[in-house]
Amino acid sequence: MTVETFKNTEMEDEPVHPGTTQTDFIKNELNFDVDPNDPMTNAALNDPQPEEWMDILGNGQLRKKVIRKGKNGTRPNRSDMCTLKIVGKLKDGTIVEEHENLKIQLGDVEVIQGLDLAVALMDVEEVAEIEVDPRFAYGQLGKDPNIPPDATIFYTVELKSSELEEEIEILSISQRKEIGNKKRERGNWWFTRNEPTLAIQCYRRALEFLLPTESRASYQHEVEDSTIDAELQALLEDRMKVYNNLSAAQMRTQAYDAALKSVESVLSCQPQNVKALFRKGKILHHKGEHASAYQTLLQAAKLEPESKAIQAELTILKQKNAKDAQHEKNLYRKMLGTNKNNNALSKITKNDNKSKITSKLTWGLIGGGVSAALVGVLLYRFTS
Repeated sequence: MTVETFKNTEMEDEPVHPGTTQTDFIKNELNFDVDPNDPMTNAALNDPQPEEWMDILGNGQLRKKVIRKGKNGTRPNRSDMCTLKIVGKLKDGTIVEEHENLKIQLGDVEVIQGLDLAVALMDVEEVAEIEVDPRFAYGQLGKDPNIPPDATIFYTVELKSSELEEEIEILSISQRKEIGNKKRERGNWWFTRNEPTLAIQCYRRALEFLLPTESRASYQHEVEDSTIDAELQALLEDRMKVYNNLSAAQMRTQAYDAALKSVESVLSCQPQNVKALFRKGKILHHKGEHASAYQTLLQAAKLEPESKAIQAELTILKQKNAKDAQHEKNLYRKMLGTNKNNNALSKITKNDNKSKITSKLTWGLIGGGVSAALVGVLLYRFTS
């Protein structure tokens, strides 16, 4: 039985009890944890009739209307490979996007976010109109050459087919390289649009394809071929590019610990990678580890002495290191100054105590002498 047939038939014999909703049935009968307040859940369970608009997110920023119904029970899942026919227009009817057979992996933001979300709610062979607010389309930047900033786009989309993703284990090295680099390039596109979180998502997916597992039997068989060894080396180099780009995106989100791990992954294989050294220096700088950052950037400067960016960063760190050193000196001086004062006070206290003791002894001796003289006078009187 095929996956599609299974989707169509697995629930045919399960009746929905009268007076219950699909949400109740799924939650109570199938023991699935369904949140009826989630907008995506509502959109998925409450299929609108043709000619009715579905407000996917519940805020009017992403709407879908079915023009032609597709095959029931054939909605794609995340990571499925979908083939789409797309026509995108502006409000005035100008066509700004057109694709006859666009292949995407659902959930990997290989299209704008609005389409990625809406296609997940389509059946195979369905045709739908999708209205996408700028926030989930091309935003304030627009897209050259013909999509202006802050443009709402009206799409007509047909989901031609949906297939399961091929397992990475059965892909050849060249296939993994091709797919991984496609996802890396998409991550670069999101990064240039100042969407680092989406870029990170793409880079992580790229790494899944560019990280061959050496324990795989097929992989062990392949490495016996010297040609495959060359391909694996190329795969390694592409992987380092992804880690480098991933660290840059993580830095932009201020995830400095994660960025440091990414850049260390590069340096563990390529200790003289200038980009990685430069980014590691900047990460350490942001973490406040100025001395370590300076030493790391010195290594980068030796490899690329003409780099203005490295020299500028070194200049800043040199000044900060000088300030740090001066601050430490001031702290030590304060500590030493406090000790001197304590010693002086203790000396003064000791001297005071000595003076008091001497005074007491002196007055004691004087008092004793006077007493002896008086006794002598009295004895003289009585005896004379």
